[in-house]
Amino acid sequence: MEVLALLDCLSAPACLLSQAVGGLKIGMLLFLVASGLTLIFGVLGIINFAHGILYMLGAYFAWQAMELTGHFGLSVLIGAIGVGIFGLAFERGLIKRVYESNLLIQILLCYAVILIVDDLVMIIWGDEFLSSIGVPEIFQVPPLFIFDAVIPPFHLAIIFTSLLIAILLWMLMTRSRFGSLVRAAAINPKMLEALGINTNFIRYSVFVLGSFLAGLGGALAASERSIVSQMGNSILIESFIVTVIGGMGSIGGAFLASLIIGMARSFGAVAMPLFTDGLMFLIMVLVLILRPRGIMGEKK
Repeated sequence: MEVLALLDCLSAPACLLSQAVGGLKIGMLLFLVASGLTLIFGVLGIINFAHGILYMLGAYFAWQAMELTGHFGLSVLIGAIGVGIFGLAFERGLIKRVYESNLLIQILLCYAVILIVDDLVMIIWGDEFLSSIGVPEIFQVPPLFIFDAVIPPFHLAIIFTSLLIAILLWMLMTRSRFGSLVRAAAINPKMLEALGINTNFIRYSVFVLGSFLAGLGGALAASERSIVSQMGNSILIESFIVTVIGGMGSIGGAFLASLIIGMARSFGAVAMPLFTDGLMFLIMVLVLILRPRGIMGEKK
C-alpha cells in the first residue's frame, strides 16, 4: 500500500531528508508567486485572476534572455524585471479602472487579459514546449550525499535564495516607511489621501512588486521545467489555495501555507501520487472548517 510507502519513507533518513528538501523547494517557489497575489489582494482589494500569466511570462522572458545572453543570473533578473514592467502597464492601463467595480467585472477583465496574453505568447514563441533554461554552471556538480540522501546543490540554492527574498520582503513591509504606508493603505486609503499621500503610487508600486515576485518565481522555475503557454494555470490555483489557507492578505500566512503545500506535494507523491492535487484542496477545506479566515488571517 502507498501509505505504507510513506511510513517507510518517514522512517528512512535518506528518504525523509530528500522529500523534505524537495518540499522546501516547491514551497519556497510557490511562496514567491503566492506572496505577490496575497500582497496585491491585501492592499488593493482586488483578486488578480491573471496572476498566473505573470509567472508564465517570467519563464518565457528568462528563456528568451538566456538565448540571447547565455547568463543564468542575468536571465532570471531580466525575466523578473520584465514582468514587473508588464505589471506596471497592466495596472496603469487596465486594473486601476476596475478598483471600484464589482467582482464580475474584475474577473472578466483578467480573463480577457489571460486569453490575449496566451495568444500572443503562442504567436511569439509557438505552442510547443520549450526546454528549460538549465542550471548555472557552478551548480553542475555531483549532488550532495547527506545521510545517503541525494541533494542537488541547486535545490538548496533555490531554497536559500527564496528564503532571503522572503526575509527582505518581510523587512520591507514591517521595517520601512514604504511598508508602513502600504499597511495603512490596506486599512484606510482615504485617510492617507487626506494626509496628502499619493495612494496611486502605493497602488502601482504594490502591483509591480507582486508582479516582480511572480515573474521571479516563473524565471527560477524555468531552470528545471519545460516552458509552455498556459503553464500559469496550475500555479494560479495553487497560489489561491495558499492565500486562502494562510489568510487573505497575510504575507506570513502565505509563507507558512506555501511550506505546508510544498511538503504535502512532496510527501503526498510518496503516499498517494494520484491524489497530490486533491490533497491540497483537502487541506484547504480542513483549514476553512477549523479557521475560516485562514491560519494567520485577521478578523475584519
